[in-house]
Amino acid sequence: MIKNEQERVRIGLRIAELRKQQHLTQKELGERCGLQDSHIARIEKGRYSVGLDTLQRIADALGRKIDFVEK
Repeated sequence: MIKNEQERVRIGLRIAELRKQQHLTQKELGERCGLQDSHIARIEKGRYSVGLDTLQRIADALGRKIDFVEK
């Protein structure tokens, strides 16, 4: 797996973790941010490269912000 794929998977897993902490289904998260649940599923599995606008919509729906953090 190349680095970009690893990052997609890592971010997707974090989105899934935050969603589950809030007791949301993929469908409910999708409704909050205007995406289909199948699209949320692909993002969470790291199968889709998310653009910044989409990532921001997901972050807003989860009550989070996008930020750069140290590795």
